[in-house]
Amino acid sequence: MHSKEEKLQAFSRLLDVMDALRDRCPWNAAQTMESLRPMTEEEVYELSDAVGSGNRDAIAKEIGDLMYHLVFYACIGEEEKSFDIADSLDKICNKMVFRHPHVFNPDGTLVPKGSAPSAKEIADTWELVKAKEKDGNKTVMSGIPEAMPAVLKALSMQEKARGCGFDWEKREDVWDKVHEELGEAFEACTENDPAHMTEEFGDLMFATINAARLYGVDPEAALNNTCSKFRRRFTYLEENTLRKGIDMKSLTLAQMDAIWDEAKAKGM
Repeated sequence: MHSKEEKLQAFSRLLDVMDALRDRCPWNAAQTMESLRPMTEEEVYELSDAVGSGNRDAIAKEIGDLMYHLVFYACIGEEEKSFDIADSLDKICNKMVFRHPHVFNPDGTLVPKGSAPSAKEIADTWELVKAKEKDGNKTVMSGIPEAMPAVLKALSMQEKARGCGFDWEKREDVWDKVHEELGEAFEACTENDPAHMTEEFGDLMFATINAARLYGVDPEAALNNTCSKFRRRFTYLEENTLRKGIDMKSLTLAQMDAIWDEAKAKGM
């Protein structure tokens, strides 16, 4: 592993590389914060994929790619004379010092080791600590981006509510809510009212995500796993029909189910 001095040198090199690219590369010079945004979102998902794969080399690479983007934004901010990378780093350090009074004194010095509360106690009061923060979000939920994917947004909202003490006393109690929402979704479908169906399906999914959270299951990862499984099995179905010149629509559902079960039996 590298020393702290070597890490600082590597970060300094990235700043130098960014300055050179911004000055001498037409493509880099043409970028704005707005043009970078979709590429940054892609990099975040690539890092997420790398973490999911467990491949440490891939994770290291994707962290570098994302770090490049973060430095890029700061470089543009510096050119606009609005902020630079030091401002960004100071802001996050100040925020973390404030939010962790069990680690830092107000002046930034360390509190005696061993006096911290449990991880659960910290998580249970996290949002209340954040609410006291100067220049923080005006409301607990205002810190959740509207553009965040819906599953992650629901999970984030539920975690923030938990951080304020708004949560089920026993995780088993959530199943009554899931069953209630399932019944309401079914009832809305019998009415055939699109707006009501949309509302009730949303409520059902929100409750299911809440149940997953309470049982320590990452709903995004769970759904991704199911999507991957469906892709594998449907590809097997495709390979045994369309690619053999068989019109899939000519098969009965039972015939397709039989091929699907073959895929399951093969561990797909």
